[in-house]
Amino acid sequence: MAPRPPQQKVVTLTDPRAIRALAHPARQRVIDELYGGAVLTATEAARLCGLTPSAMSYHLRALEKWGIVARDEAGDDARERPWRAAARDLRIEHTAHGRSTPMATKAFTSTFMAPMLEELEAWADSDRRGKDDGTAMSRGRLWLTTEEAKALVDQVVALMEPYEERTAADHPAGAAQFSSFWSLLRRPDDAAAE
Repeated sequence: MAPRPPQQKVVTLTDPRAIRALAHPARQRVIDELYGGAVLTATEAARLCGLTPSAMSYHLRALEKWGIVARDEAGDDARERPWRAAARDLRIEHTAHGRSTPMATKAFTSTFMAPMLEELEAWADSDRRGKDDGTAMSRGRLWLTTEEAKALVDQVVALMEPYEERTAADHPAGAAQFSSFWSLLRRPDDAAAE
């Protein structure tokens, strides 16, 4: 089944309960696939996660409750409707995370960091390492005002937007999948002017 583009641009989670809904590894795995452009039935998602279709249906419904995933139009088999990402991008509003529970903190970090670590390890173990294929990694420190930080985020989002609209079914010939992990985090030990 060809992937369909999500209906909205961004889903921003602001409720700590929605962040906690991300805490299960199977949910994180299926979110990664769906936000990567896949459209999956509960059976297909269950196979990816090593769960039963009924268990995966439970997880998908929990994610649907918070607007993270959505049911897609029925395919050829009306008995099992496919699921898709509710948007192209999933964000967690930093104010929602706040100083909430340890479970919300774990869900917050594992949703974003675990997939990145897995992909970095897979890349390091692959034969792609060392080849000039466009892969780049960078880490550094910037000194920014709050206004500059917000402007930088807006600029990066604008730069990436034309590429995020591409899907598995609609991309230029010769295009390869790249995972993008980008963050701008204020250091928690920085007591500079608020």
